[in-house]
Amino acid sequence: MWIVDADLRAAVAKSHLHALAPDVLEGLMAGAVRTRIPAGSVTHREGEQGAHLELVISGLVRVFVTAPDGRTMTVRYCRPGALIGVASLFAAGFALPAAIQPLVDTEVLRMSSTMARRMAERDVRVALAFLGELSERVMSFIHEIPGSAFATVRQRVSRHLLDLAVQREPGRDRGTQIIVPVSQQELADAVGTVREVVVRVLRELRQEGLVRTERDQIVILHPARLVAMQGWNPGS
Repeated sequence: MWIVDADLRAAVAKSHLHALAPDVLEGLMAGAVRTRIPAGSVTHREGEQGAHLELVISGLVRVFVTAPDGRTMTVRYCRPGALIGVASLFAAGFALPAAIQPLVDTEVLRMSSTMARRMAERDVRVALAFLGELSERVMSFIHEIPGSAFATVRQRVSRHLLDLAVQREPGRDRGTQIIVPVSQQELADAVGTVREVVVRVLRELRQEGLVRTERDQIVILHPARLVAMQGWNPGS
């Protein structure tokens, strides 16, 4: 049934499942449930145990860790076509090392972890698809280390805006636009630079149609584009 759904078909085409034959996909998606998740909802929390497997159909999801003082750091952004939870299928004693939360209203396909493991065991094509996903995650996280340490001010500003976005006040969204209640000085302090530099970066982002600046708040007009232009987790 999935093949007649354009959105799901497009998501599969972008994922590591794209090379699987239709009958294999039918089996893998047996019992799967499409779920809409509102922006800001935490779907999985750090320390959560148990296997899960989800395919992002639409929207934008972040995977983040939280420090003891409450600060958060995003380690992955998931766009349509991203598979979430593949590692949980195979890691013994798995406990989720990060939380998962959509930045905008998102739709995912929640697949049966039992069925996914069973098919990977008996069909090498499914196992190779999952291996491709896991390999990409390893490479992305390796690139994430220098990316976080040596990012430009523009990248740090963009990333901090996206991290703050999930802390906005409920009901203040304007469609897929996200309102971030932060002043330019607060943003400069957070990314370790001066206000004048932040003003210049925001001017560039504004000219590119990615943000709009208002008094003590910044409106992210295109969150997915803001993520994509940074080059983070290119396969997700």
